[in-house]
Formats: sequence, C-alpha cells, structure tokens
Amino acid sequence: MKTKRLETDVLIIGGGTAGCFAAYTLGKEAGVSVLIAEKANIKRSGCLAAGVNALNAYITEGHVPQDYVDYAKKDAHGIVREDLLLSMSERLNHVTKVLDDLGLVILKDENGKYVARGNRNIKINGENIKPLLAEAAMSQDNVTVLERVNITDYIIEENEIKGAWGFNIEENVFYDIRAKAVLCATGGAAGLYRPNNPGFSRHKMWYSPFNTGAGFAMGILAGAEMTTFEMRFIALRCKDTIAPVGTIAQGVGAKQMNSHGEIYETKYGLTTSQRLYGTVTENREGRGPCYLKTDEISSAQEQDLYRAYLNMAPSQTLKWLEGSRGPASENVEIEGTEPYIVGGHTASGYWVDNGRRTTVKGLFAAGDVAGGCPQKYVTGALAEGEIAAESMTEYLKALKAKSKSADTDTAKADSTNNRSAELNETDNINKTNAIDKVETKIDEAAALKKKEYESHLTAKGNDSEDTFFITAEQLEEAMQKIMDQYAGGIATDYQYNEERLVIGKKRIGELLGMIDELKAKDMFELKDIYEVRERLIVCQTLIEHLRARKETRWHSFGENSDYPEESSKWLKYVNSKRKPDGETEIIFRELVTGGKVYECTDFTE
Repeated sequence: MKTKRLETDVLIIGGGTAGCFAAYTLGKEAGVSVLIAEKANIKRSGCLAAGVNALNAYITEGHVPQDYVDYAKKDAHGIVREDLLLSMSERLNHVTKVLDDLGLVILKDENGKYVARGNRNIKINGENIKPLLAEAAMSQDNVTVLERVNITDYIIEENEIKGAWGFNIEENVFYDIRAKAVLCATGGAAGLYRPNNPGFSRHKMWYSPFNTGAGFAMGILAGAEMTTFEMRFIALRCKDTIAPVGTIAQGVGAKQMNSHGEIYETKYGLTTSQRLYGTVTENREGRGPCYLKTDEISSAQEQDLYRAYLNMAPSQTLKWLEGSRGPASENVEIEGTEPYIVGGHTASGYWVDNGRRTTVKGLFAAGDVAGGCPQKYVTGALAEGEIAAESMTEYLKALKAKSKSADTDTAKADSTNNRSAELNETDNINKTNAIDKVETKIDEAAALKKKEYESHLTAKGNDSEDTFFITAEQLEEAMQKIMDQYAGGIATDYQYNEERLVIGKKRIGELLGMIDELKAKDMFELKDIYEVRERLIVCQTLIEHLRARKETRWHSFGENSDYPEESSKWLKYVNSKRKPDGETEIIFRELVTGGKVYECTDFTE
C-alpha cells in the first residue's frame, strides 16, 4: 500500500451539506488551505444526493427565530440545547438567501415572496441542490477536494486533533493527512437496525445507507463527549417506498387514519415521536393498517404530489402510476422505519459548544453529526457549517497569534543578555525535541494504522483458500438482527428493557471482536469492513445511552418498558465518553435553557 502524506490548515471530513457550506465559507479566508475528504463523488454524496422538494427549517413571515427554538424544544420534550438552536435559527433565512443566489430554484408567489409550506417550510425544486453546493465549495481557490477517500480514524495527541487517516477506496493508497483544525461533517448513522425492507433491498431506507456513523465512531474512539444517543429517530414514512409523509400531510393536509376510518393523530399528540407512536399503537392493538387520508384531495393536488415526489422520492410516484391508483383514489399506507441516530432530527451527536467545538481541541462538528440541535434539516446543517467555519477561522488565528507571541518572546529574551539567550536557546532545543517526539510518535502510529489496513487485504480472489468464516455483509446482518431484537427495533415495536440491552451489549461486543478477522479482496471491500466497525462502535454507545435514561420521554424513539412514564427527574442530558478500557462513562449534564450559552472554553484551552 502506497502512502500519501498531505498537509492542510483545515480538513473537512465529509462533503455533504454542512461540509460543502463550511468549505464555501472558508473560501473567503485568504491564506487558509482547506481539504475536503469525501468517500464518494461530492456532487452526489450525502443525504441530498437525490435532491429534496422543500427547505424544512425557515423563519416564515410573522415568525422569529425564537419561535423555531420553541417548536424544536417542544417536539423534543425539552431535551435540547437552546443556545445551539437559537444560533442556528438566526441564520436559517440568511443561508436560504445564499442558496437562492447560488441558483437553487425556490418557488415564489406573484409578489416575489417564497411560497411557504406550513409554518416553517418553503417549497423548492431541489433536484440539483447537491451539485450546487458542491460547485460552490469546489470553486473556491483555497479548497481542494479529495474524492473516493474513506477516513477511518482521527490523529489525536493529548486530546488535540492533528489530522486523520484513511484510504482510497479504488486505489491501494494510505492517506496520512495532517491538519491544524478538523471539521467532522460525516452525517448520522444508518443501517444499525434490521430495516423494514429486508433481503436484497435492506439498504432501501429513509436515511442515506452510506452514512454509517463514521464521525461518531471516530469521536467515540478519540474520547470525545457524545450526547443524547438515546433520542433515536424513527421516520414515519409511506409503506414500501420509505418516501417522506410530510409532503402529503402538510402539502394537502392529510390526517392520520386507522383501518376503522378514525382520525387518531390527536389522540396521541402531534410531536414527531407521538405521530409515530400513535401509528405503532394502532397497529399493535389491531386497528391497522394506518393511512394518510388522501382519497378526498383534488386532481390538481394529486398532480402536485406526483411532481413533488419525482423531485425527492420518485419510487412513490412510480408506485402510484404503475398501480393506476393515485392518492386521490386510494389512501396512502404509512409505517415506521428502523431507528437511526441523526442529529439533524434529534439531539444526538457530538457534545459541542456554541461555536460547534467538540471536547477534542481543534475538532469541530456540524450537521447531522452534531448533537443538541434537532430539527435542523438542510438549512440548519448549512448554518452549522457556517458557524463551524467561522469558529475554525478564529481558532487558526489564535494558533498563529500564539506562535507569533512565542517567537516575539524568544527575540526579546535574545536581546536582553547572553545568559537569557543561552537559556532561551536551551528552551528552544527542548521545545524542538518535544515537537520531534510528537511527530515521531504520530509517524509510528500512522505506520501501525497502515499495517492494520494491510492486514485485512490478504484475500486473493476466487481461490478456494479465500472461503472465509464470515464476511462484512454477514457481520452487518448479524448486528442488525441483534439490535432489532435486543435494542428496541421493529420486531419489538421499538421497545427495550435492561435485560435485553445487556444481552445486546454482550453480543455486539462479540461481533466487534470479529472485525480483525475480516478479509478484503480490494479497497472497496476494505471500506465495507470499516463501515461495519463504525456501526458496531455506534451501537455500543447507543445501548449504553438507552440503559442510562430510566424513563420514556419520547414514545417509540426511546420506549423503555422498564420505565414507561416520562419523569421530570430526567430533564437532563445523558452524555458519554469512552474510557481507555473500552467501557462507556455516562455523564449527566444540566439543561442549557433560554438565555444561557454553553461556551466550553475548557474544550480549547
């Protein structure tokens, strides 16, 4: 395996929504080199690869940013970071205007105002949104894009980021990337649980199957603090196609209805988790299947739905057309998906301060991988990318100023007297030696990581000796089955208890112990191995979070059958850090409420 050593001021891991916008923002900073590492093609990677038909986070006319904070807080039953929500909300309309200027087609009325969909959404033609964002990033003179490179591990020295390691998924190349600051923008975690579309279509899911929780896993291994993994996200979606239901529910005002023709949504509540819980309960109690009532919509509304889903989930439109049974003639059946860990919808992810700094010095997080700030969607991810970019700029300036100050102190000492100069020379030698020792240590760790990659690359093709005990795909399927049965998947109506979680923890640990034995014929299969590793690491942390919150605050999202009621005692954050022995330390933190800002200066000092 060849080695490529790269150096940059800023490394952005993940070229999705937040990553691209952060790079675009950093393009304004002269003298700052930016490298985006993306494991796919940046023009069609991430959650927006296929496009989207609305911007779901926008401050519509008559509303203010605080209204959005209040909405997200209520939807999450109080477990949010209000400071993060407010700083995001204050930028939603600004980043929307930037998208408009970049060429995104945002629908406008006869007065030139954006066409709203509900209280917080605006309509767009967004099939080209990701190419637009990619081009905006790539057009910056100081931004370099490295595609087809899978980043697996941070380079950490004494809780300070030094870069990251990874490999090319098409060529036999090991990447050793050194950076002064790193932005994690890898998205959330899909594929942890057995999906409701098993078999050959098991990766036909609501969330991008390529978002494996890589950023979470790297942070967990590095000892970064994580938050609220127990607030899983389970999407209420159209049956079979996994198409979003909001386009129907908000676009034509369709209500949730059971098989008896009863509107049940108000019976359980109207938060995101309650809408799902109502559907799960109605099915469990024998009143399913459940539907969105569309059989009374107009022909014009039906055509609008056809067009909307063609821009976002064409399989839904094709299903209607192939069956000659459109939504105006047949209600749309709905069901829940498997659980996901997605910080853009819930509060799960890295524990960050208001500048999106993590608890690792020099490491930042934005988008679905950043915790505390749910309901951010596309525009919220853009906002966090911008905030992180501005914070990284200040961080780099502080590093430069510190270095300059040290040089100035040296010069002053040199000019004072010979004795001072001698002492200073000795001090400089010691500092140089210390730096050299750190570099040597990192170089040695890089060599070990490269050797680790190579240890998996021992398969020879179709030889009989290449019949392996287990493959990455088989390990992934085993993981999904364990999580489904023991950690609150579809099989148990999303319910879990202590006994099941303990069994799940043990079995996930056993699977993780098999990773070293997996073999790959090529670099793409090597990627598969590390994606399974990432998912398993996330599963471990998730299980510990589910065990730690002893209440049911979000029905279905976190359905603890040992503690089926919500408790005011649990108005707190459940955070975690991985200890050196591999066990998880649970940390309870008090809520950051209105007017307070959690500026984690200890993160960076």
